[in-house]
Amino acid sequence: MKISVALAAYKGEKFIGEQIKSILAQLPPDGEIIVSDDLPGGETKQAVSDASGGDSRVKYIEGPGKGVCANFENAIRACSGDVIFLSDQDDVWLPQKINSVMKEFENGADVVLHDAYVTDAQLEIKEESFFAVHSSKSGFAANLVKNSFVGCCMALTKEVADMCLPFPAGLPMHDWWIALLALKRHKKVVLLPERLIYWRRHENTVTGKKNSLAQQLKWRAKMIILLIERK
Repeated sequence: MKISVALAAYKGEKFIGEQIKSILAQLPPDGEIIVSDDLPGGETKQAVSDASGGDSRVKYIEGPGKGVCANFENAIRACSGDVIFLSDQDDVWLPQKINSVMKEFENGADVVLHDAYVTDAQLEIKEESFFAVHSSKSGFAANLVKNSFVGCCMALTKEVADMCLPFPAGLPMHDWWIALLALKRHKKVVLLPERLIYWRRHENTVTGKKNSLAQQLKWRAKMIILLIERK
């Protein structure tokens, strides 16, 4: 199975090089990293070029400039692999990540979510297990109430990606949408308890921020409507 990595970038020059190197070190020769840059006039492109060192597996494209969900959609659409890993720009993949996740796909998984070490900007571990701290679980109802699916720890088949695209207008979170739609349609969704990345949290982090209760309730109502509307 060919592997693609959909990496959504925005002002990513500080950490993206470290992330790309950690992926390339374990990516098969026929794999690819699609970097969709939502601020193509910035410094990210040069950082990507420096990190890749001319490696043809890294492909840089310009993002649509419409926010994180649209940027991930842009990256996913450009992927040609049978399995698509989602990636943030500022994490670090541990060396066994691809092999561990791909074993689950070889056993019939459609979506895989793995555990992570949660760190600060300097990669000092703040949470030994994202799953344990946040009581991550599978199941449609459980994840509608409290989302366990963070994109940086997710991979999905091309079939699931095609099922989820296009992302609907007004989508609260791309990773949540992928997980709920896959669960709703009874796809095989696996929670892998292995911690396979350092999930870096810092002041400029785009994804995974806390929101007010009112905002959370509004998003859940919106997600229910979008799921009903998706045929």
